[in-house]
Amino acid sequence: MEQNVMDISVVIPIYNEAENLETLHRRLTESVSALTADYELIFVNDGSRDDSLPRLRMLAAADPHVFYVNFSRNFGHQIAVTAGLDYARGQAVVIIDGDLQDPPELIPELYRKYREGYEVVYAQREKRKGESWFKKATAKWFYRILRRITNIQIPVDTGDFRLIDRKVVDCLKRMPEKNKFLRGQIAWIGFRQAAVMFERQERLHGKTGYPFAKMLKFALDGITGFSDKPLAWVTKAGFCISALSFVIILYALCSHFIFKQTVSGWTSIIVSSMFLGGIQLFSLGIIGEYVNRINKNVLNRPLYIVESTNAETDGF
Repeated sequence: MEQNVMDISVVIPIYNEAENLETLHRRLTESVSALTADYELIFVNDGSRDDSLPRLRMLAAADPHVFYVNFSRNFGHQIAVTAGLDYARGQAVVIIDGDLQDPPELIPELYRKYREGYEVVYAQREKRKGESWFKKATAKWFYRILRRITNIQIPVDTGDFRLIDRKVVDCLKRMPEKNKFLRGQIAWIGFRQAAVMFERQERLHGKTGYPFAKMLKFALDGITGFSDKPLAWVTKAGFCISALSFVIILYALCSHFIFKQTVSGWTSIIVSSMFLGGIQLFSLGIIGEYVNRINKNVLNRPLYIVESTNAETDGF
């Protein structure tokens, strides 16, 4: 089905954000309507357990610029953003979270930068308010480690809050992998990219949908999706441990047959066995992460299932 192209689409993944929706809608409308009257706000309800869906339906009934996509269950933040991109009709598409930590008032500045000729304009965090030192530290380390071990320039201190051109959206639709890491995919696509600095605010209501376990999975998706260096590290570790084991075997043989001494040490044997066992399990875990990515892509299940929507898609 042929779609009408709009000036701006805003994609907002929603998970238990009922208390934020009215304020979010008002602030988004004020920011985007100042740029153009030809816009749409696409809210993707990612299996929320609160009143997010009824409130989205109310907003859609009252505002013709509002569209909602309701998943059959929770599929995850990156999948929700991907679904929003599938439905988006804008020549420029903004991705922003629904917790109001990323200020909608920054969208006009992103758009001005976009009008200068950049296909990707990402919001880069100068400060992160209302977050624990642990989350700030781990996020800082993760972005810098990821940048060192990948061959693409993924901007540090950035999330998914950004504006991308239609050509970037079309490229993303042709990237079928199931373990989505959109900020890495967008960096891999290339084109001209620029940053706009901002201060990330505290969450207005509710609690984060990214506990430590989800953050860890997200980090693994980013690393395994854009770097094969962990596999190289496993190979090098195996080579080094094999070389060390060979040296120890030579020492034991020399002690027994030449110096007529038996190497003793029950404790050292147990410790070395536990150490080698740990290395082996860790290595299998790394390999398993890559195999899991292959398995998910081979199964080729749909990324998401839509239960209800008032939007139209072009079939991607």
